[in-house]
Amino acid sequence: MTTLAPPPVQEARHRAEPPAARGRVRGLFTGAPEDPRWARPALWAILVLATALYAWNLSSVTGNTFYNAAVYSGTKSWKAFFFGALDSGSFITVDKPPFALWVMGLSARVLGYGTWQLALPMVALGTGSVALLYRMVKRDFGAVAATIAALALTLTPITVAINRDTNPDPVLVFLMLLGAAALMRAVRTGRLLPLVWSGVAIGFAFNTKMMQAYVVLPAFFLVYLWAANAPLGRRVRNLAVGTVALVASSAWWMVVVDLIPASSRPYIGGSTDNTVWDLVIGYNGFGRIFGASSSVGSQGNGASFGGEAGLYRLFNSIMGGQISWLIPFALIALVGGLVLRGRAPRTDAKRAALLLWGGWFVLHYLTFALAEGTFHPYYVTAMAPGVAALAGIGAVVLYRAFVEGSAAVGVPPRERIRTWGRGWVLPAAVAVSTVWAVVLLQRVSGSGTLYTLAEVVVGVAGAVAVVGLLLGRFTGRQRLTGLAALAAVVALLAGPAAYSVSAAAAGTNGTNPTAGPSTGGGMGGGGGMGGGQRPSGGPGDSTSQSGSDGQSAGQPPSGTESGGTESDGASRTGGSAGGMGGGTQVSSAMITYLKKNQDGATWLVAVATDQTASSIILESGEPVISMGGWSGSDDAMTLAKLKSLVKAGKLHYIVISDSGQGSSNTEISAWVKKNGTAVSDYSGLYRLDASDVG
Repeated sequence: MTTLAPPPVQEARHRAEPPAARGRVRGLFTGAPEDPRWARPALWAILVLATALYAWNLSSVTGNTFYNAAVYSGTKSWKAFFFGALDSGSFITVDKPPFALWVMGLSARVLGYGTWQLALPMVALGTGSVALLYRMVKRDFGAVAATIAALALTLTPITVAINRDTNPDPVLVFLMLLGAAALMRAVRTGRLLPLVWSGVAIGFAFNTKMMQAYVVLPAFFLVYLWAANAPLGRRVRNLAVGTVALVASSAWWMVVVDLIPASSRPYIGGSTDNTVWDLVIGYNGFGRIFGASSSVGSQGNGASFGGEAGLYRLFNSIMGGQISWLIPFALIALVGGLVLRGRAPRTDAKRAALLLWGGWFVLHYLTFALAEGTFHPYYVTAMAPGVAALAGIGAVVLYRAFVEGSAAVGVPPRERIRTWGRGWVLPAAVAVSTVWAVVLLQRVSGSGTLYTLAEVVVGVAGAVAVVGLLLGRFTGRQRLTGLAALAAVVALLAGPAAYSVSAAAAGTNGTNPTAGPSTGGGMGGGGGMGGGQRPSGGPGDSTSQSGSDGQSAGQPPSGTESGGTESDGASRTGGSAGGMGGGTQVSSAMITYLKKNQDGATWLVAVATDQTASSIILESGEPVISMGGWSGSDDAMTLAKLKSLVKAGKLHYIVISDSGQGSSNTEISAWVKKNGTAVSDYSGLYRLDASDVG
């Protein structure tokens, strides 16, 4: 049989493919041909910096005990994995949807359970968010703006702290950025599919932290409805379809869970009626905004974690060093950018981007500043992409306006009037931001050489920038202007860089991570605990040893102690004030006793709150019942349910105290004391058997 040679055209194409493939690989490191030669290497340097900050000494990071325990339980039970249950027996869920737990849980199932295995996806998503922001800003404003924006996001102190933790916020931010990227693609093209994908991304963000994912939606709708490259009728139709995709991707888990009979699934932690819908509207919805005074979501707590609610909150002694460094510059950039794009066509991509990032920033600012419910400093990491994007965009837009304004000196009066004022905006923005950075660093003066050095750098670089810009304006020396602009970048980022380095170098509090030194508000110091912060699980606080030991998913976490043990681990304290063991501090000795006498029960012990239960789960590797959820106020355990579990041999031990919280807790405490057998070595610990149930 005669073999025919391929046609010449095919042969030529075949020969051309390897060089093209090599070109694509080379372009990954060098960038597109039209990019400046420095752009792609600078991006890679920033991504390496981000990874280093987020992953430095990762095995020493404890993470959030609460979520760590839920992830561990998910590695033991697919049912617990799906529902996001705190314990592998699936008695109660955590107070959030499970998507972030799924991300960490899959990592733990593949790599084994340990600190770094849980934190690794957060590091990757944090770095991915930097890369995604760079790509979005570069598309509309070029490499310089994108580089500054990416660096600003990388060095946002609270972002560094939370990306080194096992809270769900890094997942939330990445998904919101994915939604924003898809939205902008839909705006530019007018096509429906990118808008659908945007809705899907925000839907998954909803299944990470519920209503917080929706903060950006008003900006998304406004930008698409105003600027999309399509007729009005098509824009409205596409928004309707995108909204359907958003609702479907948001609600599917909630609908599935609420359709399952309560007897066949865990209690929904944080809810008042054992439904996800109540959790969405109440505890994680209106409760966060209006606090305990709200008739809806009355479980919302006070706002002591981030200071008093009000427009100044994000500048106060607790929050200022975490997020506010670039807020003055971002605000000036937003106003200036919109003014400069005022006469652009409706579909102008640059103005659409300004509206998107401005809306992202303003909506988050108002939400976090005015929220009267539970508020933690690390929530504001969701605002960081908007601030960083505006900082990068503003640096370029205001610089160009400055150059135009400087050129107006000596031109005809009519032209001078039109452009002259632009030359003052950039120096003013740099000056205001520099002064604010010095104020923030003055608040922590004496906290260490790093902050003193940062203050000097900020002051000197800021002065050089402002003076250089003004001299360049009147002398027309472009090189001087360029050097002054570079000094401005140093002045604006030196402060957050100091805080970020401290966050990477110091251990963080997994429950309430923050960056920088203490400022007298109970925050800082690597996330140290302070006034108003809710307690973590205990001194071991999660898996500080398990991460370095590289345990497999089948092994219980080790090397931890459950809150309040004495130095020899032999404390006999079993319960304290707090109702049903609220505030319980359980010793390692008690856990050893419980495991020895578990007698085939599903749950090792029942305690009052998630904090205590999560610590015991991580030390023992056994399921533990949290009867009252996070705050101890959930009605997850009733007397009838307790009797049923005891009679079936699924639970033998319960920790209670003399002070009850609510009628059902008082009823349970009274019944246990009457019918159970007190374990004399451990105060508050009772043994119950089937024969004790009447």
